[in-house]
Amino acid sequence: MKKITYYVLLFFCGILTAQQPATNANVVEKSLQDKNQLANTSLVKNINFTNIGPTVMSGRVVDVDVNPNNTTEFYVGYASGGLWYTNNNGTTFTPVLDTSDTQNIGDIAVDWNSETIWVGTGEKNSSRSSYAGIGVLKSTDKGKTWTNVGLLDSHHTSRILINPNNTDEVVIGIIGHLYSSNEERGVFKTIDGGKTWSKTLYINENTGIIDVAVAPENFNIMYAASWERERKAWNFDGDGKNSAIYKSIDAGTSWTKIADKSGFPTGDGVGRIGLAVFNANTVYALHDSQFRREKKDDKKLSDDLTKDDFKTMSSDDFLKLTDKKLNTYLKNNGFQEKYRAENVKQMVRVGSVKPIDLAKYLEDANSMLFDKEVIGAEVFKTTDGGKSWNKTHDDYLDGVYSSYGYYFGEIRVDLQDENGIYILGVPILKSKDGGKNFTSISKENVHSDHQALWVNPKKAGHILNGNDGGLNLSYDDGESWIKLNNAAVGQFYSVYADNQKNYKIYGGLQDNGVWVANNNARIDKGWHQSGQNPYESIMGGDGMQVQVDDRNPNIVYTGYQFGNYYRIDREKDDQKYIQPKHVLGENPYRFNWQTPILLSKHNQDILYLGGNKLHRSLNKGDDWETISDDLTTGGKKGNVAYGTLTTIAESPFQFGLVYTGSDDGFVHISKNGGGSWTKISDSFPKDLWVSRVVASAHKKERVYVTLNGYRFDDFTPYVFRSDDYGQTWKNIGSSLPISSVNVIKEDPANENLLYVGTDNGLYVSFDKGVSWQVFSKSLPNVAVHDLVIQPTAKHLIVATHGRSLYKADIESLQLFTDELLAKSVHVFAINSIKKRDSWGSSWSKWSEPNLPEINIPFYVNSDKKVTIDIFSDSVKVNSITVDANKGFNEAVFDVSFSDKGKKEFEKVHKDATNEKAKNNVFYLPTGKYTVKIGDASSEFEVK
Repeated sequence: MKKITYYVLLFFCGILTAQQPATNANVVEKSLQDKNQLANTSLVKNINFTNIGPTVMSGRVVDVDVNPNNTTEFYVGYASGGLWYTNNNGTTFTPVLDTSDTQNIGDIAVDWNSETIWVGTGEKNSSRSSYAGIGVLKSTDKGKTWTNVGLLDSHHTSRILINPNNTDEVVIGIIGHLYSSNEERGVFKTIDGGKTWSKTLYINENTGIIDVAVAPENFNIMYAASWERERKAWNFDGDGKNSAIYKSIDAGTSWTKIADKSGFPTGDGVGRIGLAVFNANTVYALHDSQFRREKKDDKKLSDDLTKDDFKTMSSDDFLKLTDKKLNTYLKNNGFQEKYRAENVKQMVRVGSVKPIDLAKYLEDANSMLFDKEVIGAEVFKTTDGGKSWNKTHDDYLDGVYSSYGYYFGEIRVDLQDENGIYILGVPILKSKDGGKNFTSISKENVHSDHQALWVNPKKAGHILNGNDGGLNLSYDDGESWIKLNNAAVGQFYSVYADNQKNYKIYGGLQDNGVWVANNNARIDKGWHQSGQNPYESIMGGDGMQVQVDDRNPNIVYTGYQFGNYYRIDREKDDQKYIQPKHVLGENPYRFNWQTPILLSKHNQDILYLGGNKLHRSLNKGDDWETISDDLTTGGKKGNVAYGTLTTIAESPFQFGLVYTGSDDGFVHISKNGGGSWTKISDSFPKDLWVSRVVASAHKKERVYVTLNGYRFDDFTPYVFRSDDYGQTWKNIGSSLPISSVNVIKEDPANENLLYVGTDNGLYVSFDKGVSWQVFSKSLPNVAVHDLVIQPTAKHLIVATHGRSLYKADIESLQLFTDELLAKSVHVFAINSIKKRDSWGSSWSKWSEPNLPEINIPFYVNSDKKVTIDIFSDSVKVNSITVDANKGFNEAVFDVSFSDKGKKEFEKVHKDATNEKAKNNVFYLPTGKYTVKIGDASSEFEVK
């Protein structure tokens, strides 16, 4: 990687800028303890969240571990969705990591004899949303409880190996920090079940271990792959001379480098390596070679112009081109009508355009980042224990890795067939001749981007595949597959709720497109019978932000990564591509992976879209005007889109009062619709991703900003508020537990109420950020990427990056005031219920009866036992007792009479006829009822 020369050069040039320091592991550990204490005392710990799916699409699987003696029992680890267990071959799954401090997984291993589970936290992939972990977790009770057994600063785990004859002897591969250097990386070993660890292989602070594999017949023989990688917000360098293969003959206690002078590639172009061991001497290695391919001497087959012709063409030669030939190029390559031979030549004559601009026009700043041709995936094999390696194939394995081989790297060998191997990339390929030839076993119901594979060592053709779309099972070696998606583990980037009465929820997911469903959709397996899943896909790729026209909910704006947005008319089944295009002669626009869009609330024909400049359309995206100069630092040289806008906000008080935030730390304001801009972020920590700018709906001068230091391994929660258009700022995030912040949402009904989503949970403040409470009921410690409030329904929708979508009723929270806080008890408004003849009945004696419920929300100022009385006028018809916690609570009432209550009611209402339901319960008749807790009361109606 040639880092020494690079840094010395930067130092002497005087342009070395200070990077945000990585958060210390001890700080993270202390913060997790503080968060658990906060959860115990939180006023909102009883606010319930309901998972609303979807399950039809899934999230990224990182590992599977199958019981060798009962292959219908296995565990599945998801990158940011936790650990799930099945004992019925994937028919159903149960989450078993929800009581832990993280859902982020790199690898899992199970000792099936003792039922001990090891989880290496922190994803092994090095993508833009590969979250760090908190070390190694261990459970000895099948996931009911978890103990952290160390390696807290490891961040990312690649592999865990358990000695089958000694459950306390474990070897772990640690990749280390993703965005910073650190010492806790390499191979670690414990012989006492994780009480102590020894670092047995260490290369340097930028090189970790990406794979460790063991000989199936001999735990002493191991192979490890080191990986030198450096990721920055603007660049990923996934190769280096320190990437190599090592061998141990003493169960990982000591290691010897075996790659040098063996036939395996060495040098700066060595990328990620995956290993598969058939026996002590026979090993396969899958290598992401970043060495350049030999240039082909291609002869031009046509006299037609290509964009490469213009890269070296002089102006004089350009002007000599015939109009016909130039127009053919312009038309064939989709140039706008205004760019035709005659006027383009005039632009070249006056110097406003150069010939090379006709090549640049066809490029965009994002695709140019990957404009290099490397060797890519290649398979090597040794049959002498690593003394010599030979490549198994002659041709390039094109299409296996695309431009991001660092994202893959898994290879497997069939332990019943030395020549049967599988390599995982964008497709999944198999070979039955030792890697000489490959065929794809990706099928129509198998998602791309493959990350995990288990091959049954006892039954040929039985394989279990994990990919970015979930889990697939095959019994015929990949000829056909069963999809095992029923867990809600989607990795959402964004969420949106429209304004219909039965409102719809839209969301964009990592590598799983954009989906939509009714907010009250039933998330069960009933759709297998009807053939119609409640969630509908409306866009492919990596699903991004969504905006819906308030006047016509069929008009939807959405798209996929790097700013590829469309206007969709769902009624007409029509869509139009609407990304702004730079003009001829202008540098291509830069677009973030998660390019922001915003429909103006002042006029729903007006759409904003952010590249490195802010663009505005006055006609729904048909035409664009650029209303700013570059609102970023200008980008940096690298292969990751950088220097791009990440968030846009417009004040509901004034059209044209617009804010933008960028991925390199800039926040700007314009008070005149883009006529002029002022940077208002000079007092912030430098270079951090601006994850949100929110213009207040309660005060025109108020604005909120959150910054995210994830791309520096800085997990400090940066949350700021300004009451003077950003001239001065107040830090309101300092009391939050350590975790990078993705989103802040101001409540539309209560200006004191704020919600914040972090990489490890969801928080609420009742005092504009002075103090924070954490949500926890039915909501695990998972990354929260986006939030939306449906104002009419008073619902909060939570988009998690790992556990799909959640919904909570926040009506009672919106009513919280200092006056209420001082009360001993308060009962909030209770929803009425419609009387049904079916209460207590079922359509068959074999079915569960229909049981009515009313939720009674209330607040108490201390932990106490509470008696809730239900009255019909002065008659107490029922009474229930619950244990309440200080803060918000909810009791469930089954709308029934107590025995005493029924008798008292019938004394007053002598003509009342209350028939017993089929479940032998007497339900309340229609009428109004009063709920009392002490002196506090509220009403509901049975209609």
